[in-house]
Amino acid sequence: MTKKHTYGQILKSSALIGGSSILNIIIGIIRTKAMAMLLGPSGVGLMGLYGSIADLTISVAGMGINSSGVRQIAEAVGSDDAERIARTAAVLRRISILLGALGAVFLIGFSGPLSKLTFGNDQHATAVALLSIAVFFNLVSAGQGALIQGMRRISDLAKMSVLGALFGTLISIPTVYFLREEGVVISLVLVAAMTLLTSWWYSRKIQTQMHTMSASQVGQEAAALLKLGFAFMVSGLLMTGAAYAVRLIVVRKVGFDAAGLYQSAWALGGLYIGFILQAMGADFYPRLAAIAKDNPECNRVVNEQAHVSMLLAGPGIIATLTFAPLVIALFYTPKFEGAVEILRWLCLGMILRVISWPMGFIIVVKNVQNLLIFSELAWTVVYLGLAWVCVSSFGLKGAGIAFFGSYVFHAFMIYAIVRRLSGFRCSTANLQTSFLFLGLIAVVFCGFYALPFLLAMGVGTLAVLLSGVYSIQVFLNLISLDRIPRPVLKSLQWLRLAPSGYSGLNDLEPISKIAISDSVVKNKLFVDIKWSILAFMVCTLFSMWIYGYDRGADWSAGLDSIESKLEMLLSIFHIKINNGI
Repeated sequence: MTKKHTYGQILKSSALIGGSSILNIIIGIIRTKAMAMLLGPSGVGLMGLYGSIADLTISVAGMGINSSGVRQIAEAVGSDDAERIARTAAVLRRISILLGALGAVFLIGFSGPLSKLTFGNDQHATAVALLSIAVFFNLVSAGQGALIQGMRRISDLAKMSVLGALFGTLISIPTVYFLREEGVVISLVLVAAMTLLTSWWYSRKIQTQMHTMSASQVGQEAAALLKLGFAFMVSGLLMTGAAYAVRLIVVRKVGFDAAGLYQSAWALGGLYIGFILQAMGADFYPRLAAIAKDNPECNRVVNEQAHVSMLLAGPGIIATLTFAPLVIALFYTPKFEGAVEILRWLCLGMILRVISWPMGFIIVVKNVQNLLIFSELAWTVVYLGLAWVCVSSFGLKGAGIAFFGSYVFHAFMIYAIVRRLSGFRCSTANLQTSFLFLGLIAVVFCGFYALPFLLAMGVGTLAVLLSGVYSIQVFLNLISLDRIPRPVLKSLQWLRLAPSGYSGLNDLEPISKIAISDSVVKNKLFVDIKWSILAFMVCTLFSMWIYGYDRGADWSAGLDSIESKLEMLLSIFHIKINNGI
């Protein structure tokens, strides 16, 4: 029996989360720009360090309750057992409050040592202790968010995200404006408070049939959540701990201002990718948890999610690479110009992150805790080792190089693990898409080192257009046209990216086989664009080869060199033709 593809569901959830993320990006532009203007690089670096301390504490105290709660709720929903859903939801809420309180007490108790470790003195101990309130709010809201996500209320999750960011921005900017650096921690607390308020508002809509629970039932549910959550806690601790350690390496080896540049590049590098990973976690994770025991189905869904994620991420990554100086100027100030190069290196790692993350969810839903901890530990060791070496050797950009190198390792490691765990293999479509996008990204990235700046910008702009058209064409071959909003479809038809007519589409039918006016239409543009991309990459590499000999020459000398080399190649080609080769 032919199984129904999940591309429509993936795109629907991605559109909901993506739409909310676009609004969050707009809100983030306003907040980030305001913070950059009010605080400068050192102030942004200070905010990043405080944020890392809070994230690290949340990872330790949270015990992975957010991720384990999503899985347990999703599993309960899949069983259609109302009583089990109610039990799990009630225990999840109670544990979230308890862990939030423990996290707050922990941070207050260790505020002095953390201040000395982070800043080299205990002058920031009071501010670190104040962060305990933000930790409590965030852990309680994480439990409520897990309930919403586990129930797959994607629309509420998207609204919650936008409103939390909006209210947090409206209240944090005035705080920093009046208090400057002294208001950084207070602003983080207020943002967490707004997150808690919005998560409570939407979680209260979920009605469960609550029954009286015995102490043993509470203990069983709590044990299941915490046992599964321990692996998530270790994984999250390693990831946030690595981010914290890299910031310390940058501060110690390069300087405090450099930490601000790193923080700005990190925030921008993950801004666009964030909505893809959020969409992946919001709908894909609970959906995959429901079919975790069916290896073929699980592998198919992972391949489909990876395919959509790459198609969405590729053009955005290329655009960020190309317009990095403009992006930095838009989000920050001219003082942050030094973040451009590290942003480009981070983009290389982000695309590999998008590729490897869907595969990593196989380990999560299979509940193989040892493998989950091992994979995160191995990545952390490689990342920190590379960061220490690269920052020492290359300065600030070394942190970006280390991030990219760590995800090269991570992608190969995760693939090897899931290959043995579920027999996972990358689909042909994924291999083809990965080759095209990774090739384009490599060409654009290298272009800024091998070509004149304006020419490199032109190459990047063309790559953005080609990759965007390619993604649109693939999406049109994956879903039926009647699921595309009419204004979007009309625009695509006007641009000749979609057939001008269609009827009775089935979600399983690719567009290349749709019957239109009693004839089968082949989408030639889809085929042509792939060859156009390959030709574009070859021509760009050829241009790099030519300019490689004249990096120090001016534009006119470069043109003369091009003409001479072209004449040489044409003469060689002419000789071979005449000799019948």
